[in-house]
Amino acid sequence: MAKAGDRPKKKEEEKRRERRSVSSKSFLEQETTPSNLKKLSLSLSLFFSLWRKYLSVSQLFLPGAAKRRMRRSSTKKTGQPASAAASLNSSASDLFRSASSKATSKELERIDQLFYTFADGSSGLIDPEGIETLCSDMEVDHTDVRILMLAWKMRAERQGYFTLDEWRRGLKSLRADNITKLKKALPELEKEVRRPSNFVDFHAYSFRYCLTEEKQKSIDIESICELLDLVLGSLYRAQVDYFIEYLKAQTDYKVINMDQWMGFLRFCNEISFPDFSNYNPELAWPLILDNFVEWMREKQG
Repeated sequence: MAKAGDRPKKKEEEKRRERRSVSSKSFLEQETTPSNLKKLSLSLSLFFSLWRKYLSVSQLFLPGAAKRRMRRSSTKKTGQPASAAASLNSSASDLFRSASSKATSKELERIDQLFYTFADGSSGLIDPEGIETLCSDMEVDHTDVRILMLAWKMRAERQGYFTLDEWRRGLKSLRADNITKLKKALPELEKEVRRPSNFVDFHAYSFRYCLTEEKQKSIDIESICELLDLVLGSLYRAQVDYFIEYLKAQTDYKVINMDQWMGFLRFCNEISFPDFSNYNPELAWPLILDNFVEWMREKQG
């Protein structure tokens, strides 16, 4: 039999167990309430965010080998090796190239259609008549220097004629597949030609373009005067006017060759005009320019 003194102790222990049970139950109920779960989730998110930042900062101070190990470990975990990424990049590049190729093909079709608008049906070339029609559609005079610049852009070989290949070369470079775009491209083409690095080449091309006969090496005085006015007149008005006057007055030369043609451009670029203070006849100038300077000095009195 239990002693009378033990009963209060047992009751006290039972009360303590009940209190622990109630306390434990209320704690669990409290922990699983929605608000507490939300707090717990936020705490975990903050913890992992801080952990990722710690890893990214710590990599800055790791030696190379450790960084490589971490990258390999990351690759294994994600299951996306570098080759997979490269494959994705390659696929994207292939799609871009395919789309670009289709666009280029369509552009070339439109360029060809524009060519046959002006080409002669029997020869398959844009001939002088076709070039006049082209100039009319662009609202540009056929004697405008920009038509010669267009021929330079195409690398046209025969004066007054454009082949399909030449037409494609020029219009693809100008990104012009219709007459409106071609007309709008002319001012930019002129700027391109006027750049010193291009103008020397254009000046030489304009002379070659006028060599219409096989094995022809020079151009007659009348034609060269027209060409001088067309190619250099807007840049060196005074020099061109006086040189044309000299060419028409002199009787020693009936034609001009490439060396003399290129020499006059260098003369315009380098020699002080009209005093000729820095002209030295002992240097390698074409003889015709020595004669021109002498003629000018006599003219000046």
